[in-house]
Amino acid sequence: MIVVDSSVWIDHLNDADSAEVRRLRGIVGRQPILVGDLILCEVLQGLRSEREARLVEAGLRRFDIASMLNPDLASRAAGNYRQLRGRGITVRKTIDLIIATFCIEHGHVLLHSDRDYDPFVQHLGLRTP
Repeated sequence: MIVVDSSVWIDHLNDADSAEVRRLRGIVGRQPILVGDLILCEVLQGLRSEREARLVEAGLRRFDIASMLNPDLASRAAGNYRQLRGRGITVRKTIDLIIATFCIEHGHVLLHSDRDYDPFVQHLGLRTP
């Protein structure tokens, strides 16, 4: 399953022309897409009006929605943080830590356009398309 990060959804909503947005548009309807609850929150919080938020939320709810955190995953995410910190890498955003760990633990591919995920790919086995 492919998890699409908020960085790509936001670029898509802003009609950005990027490789990640083109990839997203190419997989919609062809491959299963998973929207994490944290990603849903990040996308919706940036919208300007309630009307726009309702429309975008309805569009995102066409895909499977999953809760991305539970006590076991929280512990694993903290372990991933410590492992990266031990390599001299500071994870800047806790939400990215949780999303990356969720994908690693569940074997999901993460489509993103956020360099903060690079250490997870390089050192922890996060898969990207």
